[in-house]
Formats: sequence, C-alpha cells, structure tokens
Amino acid sequence: MAARYGNAEAEKDGGWAVEARGLVKTFGDNRAVDGVDLNVRAGSIYGVLGPNGAGKTTTIRMLATLLRMDGGSARIFGYDVEKEPQIVRQLIGVTGQYASVDESLSATENLVIFSRLLGLGRAEARRKAAELLEEFGLTEAAKRPLKQFSGGMRRRLDLAASLIAQPPLIFLDEPTTGLDPRTRAQMWNTIRRLVKTGSTVLLTTQYLDEADQLADRIAVIDRGRVVAEGTVDELKASVGNSLLHLRIEDQGDIREARRIVEQVLQVRSSASAEAGKITAPMAETGRVTDLLIALRGAGIHLAEISVQKPTLDEVFLAITGHGVKENESPESEKSNVAEVASV
Repeated sequence: MAARYGNAEAEKDGGWAVEARGLVKTFGDNRAVDGVDLNVRAGSIYGVLGPNGAGKTTTIRMLATLLRMDGGSARIFGYDVEKEPQIVRQLIGVTGQYASVDESLSATENLVIFSRLLGLGRAEARRKAAELLEEFGLTEAAKRPLKQFSGGMRRRLDLAASLIAQPPLIFLDEPTTGLDPRTRAQMWNTIRRLVKTGSTVLLTTQYLDEADQLADRIAVIDRGRVVAEGTVDELKASVGNSLLHLRIEDQGDIREARRIVEQVLQVRSSASAEAGKITAPMAETGRVTDLLIALRGAGIHLAEISVQKPTLDEVFLAITGHGVKENESPESEKSNVAEVASV
C-alpha cells in the first residue's frame, strides 16, 4: 500500500481541500452536472445543498475519482483528480447513501475486512476496528450480525469504515438519509468531531436544517448548476432582511395578488397556488401598509399575514423558484458500485 499523506502534506496548496472548475457530466441527453465550481477550505464543513436529481452525487463521484468528468477540472489538496488519481485516493474517504457492508458479518468483521483491504496488518486491523466501534457507540453490538442493526447503526458503521485510513478529506453523500432525529443529531456531533480533529468534510444533503446546523459554507445546486454560494448568513441575507408571508383567502386571487406584491415591493415573489400562499423578500417592512392598501383596493382578502426572518428553506425557494423537496426524480448516475468505504 502506498504511503498515506498527512494534513501537512495535503495542505500544500495553501489551505484549499477542493478546487473544482466547470465540472460537467452527461448521461445520454441528461446533463447531470453543468459547469459546477466549488472551493472548499481545509478544516471546514462544506455543504452542497439540493434536491434529489440536482447533481450532488455525480459531483461527489467525480471529485472522488469514481466517475470520469466530461468537462472541467478538479484538484484535491492541490493534486489533479484526473492526472494524479492514486494520490487523491489516499487523501479521501467516501461514505455513500447506502451502507457498504456485508449483512452476514458482524460489525467487527466488516471493519477488519476494510482495514485489511487498505493494507493494515491483522493485529492493527482489529485494534482499529475496536477503536472505531467505541468512537461510534457500537461496541456493545460489535459481534452482532449487521442484519440485526437498525438503519442508524448501519449509517454509523458506514461512516466508521470511511475513517479507517484517517483521510484528510471526507465526502459524506447524504449521510443521515432515513435516520430518526436522535440518530441524525448523533451523526452531526460525530461530523463536528471529525473536523475538530483535523479532517475536512464535504457534505451533500437535501435536509435544510442539516446544512444550517453543520456547514461553514454552502453551495446551493439545482439542475446541475451552483445557483448560490456562501455562508448561511450570507445566503439568508441575499433574499432580504425579512420575508413577508401571505395566505390568500380565495386561491383564485393568487395570481393577481402576486402581481400586486411584486409591483408594490419591487421584488420577485414565490407562490404556492395549492396552499394559496405567497412569500416575498422585504427590505423595508414599512411597505407592508402600502401593500395592504393595494390588496384591499383590488378586493383581495387575506387569511393570514406575517413578517419573519428568512429560513434556509425560504432561501432555496427564493433562489430556485421551487422547494428543496421538489424535483424528486432520482439522479440517473446513482449506483451502489461506487459506494465504498474508503477509495
């Protein structure tokens, strides 16, 4: 096995863990990734937020050398992903959306196998397995076959497997999908600990609260493109200091109400015709009075009105024009083949 690279070596490029320019990947007529740029600083948690089918998994697989890019370029700690894939693979760990483990074996046996495949000796592999099982709270279940594990336990084991080689950069592709709130919170704490001990995490998610809680910076990706990037506060500020929420009494009036909202506030709004709701950014809350007068003059009655600070969900809605849970068609590129614990 080739020598592993530590963080000091990995940070030779001035602190950038990931530099991607114009990444492109097509599958037939589907342009799954359409010119994605990413800059991830070493020692941070970087979130890639978007719905299923947005291109998140494809992007991760290209950066992790698991999928050849059709355009663009990428560097991991300064090493070219296409020209120096062997070095890149020693610097990364990949945890996919589905546990890459053998259900007929115990947790210990799975981790020992992964360790041996990565070149560890038998004794070192068992020591590493025990250490990781303790770290992820799985010691009591160490000898239990995986088919008896809950979904949360499987996800923790999958993350543990990706850390056997202690990689400087960890790709987490929707690591908490399908987990209950308590287990998700435990995973969040584990991810934070990874960064505190020197790793960099690139996290894809469709959970807005997850990105809000964990990420130092976020790229919002939709239909294969990065449509916004920044800190959580920067993204929220981009849609205004406050958001106006209206619920129209007669849903037949929503189109005219939206026109009036945009005319009076001089902003772009979003609307849900099914619920009769309109959301619009507001720079000046004093304009609410003018808006109410205009709506009354048009004979449009409100069932509800409120002004609130924007949430990340509303940021996504304002930027893309639809909710993060929409566009639910699965990405055509998803495959379990690439879901290895550490490449």
